[in-house]
Formats: sequence, structure tokens, C-alpha cells
Amino acid sequence: MSDSILSAGRRKGAGAASGPSSDTSPAASAAPLVEVSGLVVDFGGLRAVDGLSFRLEKGAALGLVGESGSGKSTVASALLALHRGTGARVDGTVRVAGVDVRRASDGELRGLRGGKAAMVFQDPLSSLDPYYAIGDQIAEVYRAHTRASRRAARARAVHVLDRVGIPDAARRSRSRPHEFSGGMRQRALIAMALACEPELLIADEPTTALDVTVQAQILDLLHTLRHETGTGLLLVTHDVGVAAESVDEVLVMRHGRAVEHGPVDAVLGAPREPYTRELLGAVPRVDTPRTAGRTGRTGREDGAGPEGAGPEGAGPDGAVRPDDVVLEAVGLRREFGRGKRRFAAVDDVSLTVRRGETLGVVGESGSGKTTLGRMLVGLLEPTAGVVRHEGRERSGVRPSVQMVFQDPVSSLNPRRSVGESVADPLRARGEKDEGRVRGRVRELLERVGLDGAHYDRYPHEFSGGQRQRVGIARALAAEPRVIVCDEPVSALDVTTQAQVVALLGELQRELGLALVFVAHDLAVVRQVSDHVAVMRRGRIVEHGPADEVYESPRDPYTRQLLAAVPALDPKAAVRRRAERKELSQA
Repeated sequence: MSDSILSAGRRKGAGAASGPSSDTSPAASAAPLVEVSGLVVDFGGLRAVDGLSFRLEKGAALGLVGESGSGKSTVASALLALHRGTGARVDGTVRVAGVDVRRASDGELRGLRGGKAAMVFQDPLSSLDPYYAIGDQIAEVYRAHTRASRRAARARAVHVLDRVGIPDAARRSRSRPHEFSGGMRQRALIAMALACEPELLIADEPTTALDVTVQAQILDLLHTLRHETGTGLLLVTHDVGVAAESVDEVLVMRHGRAVEHGPVDAVLGAPREPYTRELLGAVPRVDTPRTAGRTGRTGREDGAGPEGAGPEGAGPDGAVRPDDVVLEAVGLRREFGRGKRRFAAVDDVSLTVRRGETLGVVGESGSGKTTLGRMLVGLLEPTAGVVRHEGRERSGVRPSVQMVFQDPVSSLNPRRSVGESVADPLRARGEKDEGRVRGRVRELLERVGLDGAHYDRYPHEFSGGQRQRVGIARALAAEPRVIVCDEPVSALDVTTQAQVVALLGELQRELGLALVFVAHDLAVVRQVSDHVAVMRRGRIVEHGPADEVYESPRDPYTRQLLAAVPALDPKAAVRRRAERKELSQA
């Protein structure tokens, strides 16, 4: 670690100001790092933040928690006056690192942004210039706030990249964003934020798109940096578990207002407000067995099988009936690239899915989960191996196996109404009567909890959870026997996530659907799955009944994944952080 970071940590830890022009009087050192009073933010006729007040002391960490649309990110943007010039109306008092943000000049704001306070955004690809090397972008930020030479700025970029755990930082600093993985891009953004040793780090959903182990690495990194440098942290997240891992206090938001605010162990351990309890109740628990019959594989609420069936889709004698198997993969392999760059994304994977059963497939990014899912549906042809639908070898897309994609924004055509998107499978199988098509689409939209009259609305007019419901309706239009769900809830807040998972379970019970649930969120997978397959580097390293895999994992990789899942109990989070450190050193 450099002397500059160590000295910054000592200065900030002692409560002294870090800037050369800061007031070092006792009164100044006692001032909070962030002070927000009566903050109001209006976008036209919409009030996004309504009279919010809070303080953040130097070196402390505060989590802003709530559903999508609660105003969390709007508050974070207001701390750096990012709404200036957008037409938004901002009222109230906002002071950050001694700067009155609302009354600050453009020059003062330039000094604040990146110098005294830095922001890490949710999507690093939209925050990094695709044409420039990572190191050059960090060096440019550093030079904008200092009078450093190009050589010194370049050295600083390499140093902070090394500090956030980028291997071979000098070489990788010359890489462009597309050459970094998602986790490495997020580390690069954190490095950029740290370049000028800010007093405040604002992290807006920094782990939402990351798999569980990379998420744990980023959270551990933020924890270490905060304690070593004394930097204050404002963490914006919809994931209550992420907050429990990372902050001292939690402020729960709803409809732009503060619902509950207090120490993290008090708010999460004994919430006073009904909304906070509701939010916590929607969080899936990795240590809680799946509720019997919740999305039972047999299609009956009580979890019992069809008349005459034994457990796990077996007949009265315990043998598996052939007609119960609706999807089977045998020795699947899929290669990409050519020559020396050729590699196997999926390597010798075999699995079976039975009627009414949910198979969860978990693993890190790059483990081959999505490639496997696309082969099961027929969107990718295997290099070797076969896929069988109801005992018959199949290739190409078939109506009996459909897919719900991770990102409904990119899977729905923005120029077509949602009704037309849902109608595609109906027209593909020859339905030409427009009245029947529109009637069936209305039925499907209502079946997934949407208004059937919204046939002619476009994707941008729906929320993220509603768009995912449209995707499920489109999959149902083909009357499938199996639906492969590829990260269907990864971008949704916990309450919307719980609603979509409950919808899938309800549809499964009523229609007898089999589900393949591909996800990196192990807690969600446990809540929905009968069986779980754990993938690593294209292979299945562990496979079995969900409770058995979660409670008695045999493979070290499975244990590593489980140790990375955020814990709602802050004390348990400390233990898990220590456990992750031990596993990484083993």
C-alpha cells in the first residue's frame, strides 16, 4: 500500500480534513461528512424524493435500501448535483465534505466530484469509454484533480488497479473495458474512484449484475478499503443482504421517504416498521429449506404426486416412468473459437428434467450455465452430445421448450407492442384469426398478472418486473412442457423478484410445467428447486436434491459458493467474511 493511502487513512481516521484548503479547526473536524436536510427532488409532476434527511459521519458507512423506484439512486445523484441542468427541481440542504452542493459553482462541483467524493455506478460498461485503455481513463481522472505529470498519473493508475486486486496491473492497465470481466470492470471503477483519495465513496448498486463470488469479493474489497483508508461509504442497494455485509447504519426508503433508519443490526434484526418487515420477508434465505409444495414438481399444492406416483416422479414401485422425463441432455459439449483459441464452454454435461420438476443450475459467470440453457432450448447446437425432448432427439427451437431471458429489455423489440411480441408464437404455429390471437394474448397477459388491455403498449411503458412478466407470457403462448429461465430475476429488487418467483411456481403447479432455473443467486435457487446442478468451467461438479446440496455440500467449490452468499445477520456476515478469507487461502 502506498504512503499516500496510509497517510490518508490516518488523517481521516483521526477525523481531520484531507484537502489542502480544508478548515482544520475542531468545529470543522466535528462536522459530518454528509448532511442532508429536507431533500426534495421533482421530475416534472413526479416527486422522486420527498423531504429526506440524514447524516453520514466521517469514516462511517450508510446503506440506502429499498425497492426500485424508492428514490435511492436519485438521492445518490443529488449528493454530487448530477441533476443540475436536467430540468429536475431540487430543494433542501445537501452538504458533502464541507461543500454546499446546491449552491456550489461549477468549479467547486468539479473539485467535489472525483476529488472529495467519488461515485461507483451500477453498470461499469456505461461508465467506461470503450475506446480507451482502463489505465488511461484512471490517469485522466487523476490529472483532472491534481497537477501530476502524465508519467505520475500513469503510475497512480497502475497503483490503484493493483490496490483493488487487478492481477498484473501494469499490463492490464493497457487493456480496454471489453477485455475485462464484469467483476474486473467494477474493480476498475472502484480504482478510478479511489485515484484521488476521496473522503466519500458513493456506490450505486455496485454488485447487482455480478455473480455471488465476485459480489463477495467486491463487498470484501469495499470493507477493507473503508477500514484502511477511513473513507466514508454510502451504499445504494435493493439487496438487504448486501447492506448487512457492508454498512454500519441502514436507511430504508419507500416512495421517496425514509421509512426506518438505525444501526444495521437493529433494523435488520428487529425492524419496527411493517414495510421493513415486508422487505426482509421477501429476501430468499440460503439457509432455509424450500417450502413443501411451494413450486412442487408434481403440480399439486400439497407436494404429493399425481395419483399413483411415488416420490421424485417414480411409479408405485419406485421406478422412474419414462413418460415423466420431458427433457434430457446426454454428453453435451459446446466449443467456441478456432485453432489454438478453441475452448469448451460446456464439457460433457448430462442431466434429466421430469414433469413438474424444477432443476436449478448455479455457478459463476463463465461457468457455462447460459450456454447449457441455450442448447437445451435449441438456440445453440451442441458440438457433441444430444438433447431429447420427451424421449425424442431434437435440434433447433421447438414449441415444447421455451426460454425466459435475463434481460427483458433486450429480448423485447422496443418498436413492437408487448401484445405483438406475445403473439409471435401463436402466429408461428399458424394462427391467422386476429380476433383469436388478440383474445389469447389478453388471456396470457392477465394470467401473468398484467392488464389484458395493455396489448398495444410498448416495453418502455412497463417496469422491469412487468417486462419480465411479458417474457413469461410469451413463453407460455407456445404451450410448452419445459421453460428454461436464464437469470430471470437477477436485475429485479427483492419484492419484485419474489413476485416473479411466486408467479413461476403458481404456473408450474397449475400447468405441470418443468422448469430449468439458471441463476447465480444461490438463495433464490434453493427456494425454487427440487434438484440443483453446480457448474464450474463447463462441467457439473455437484448434482443432487436441493436440500442435500445446500446442507451437506461435497465439492469444495460448492462450499465456496455458499460462503459467498450475503448474510442478513451482520454478525454472521463477519463470520462469513473470515470464512471466505480462509477458503481463498486454502
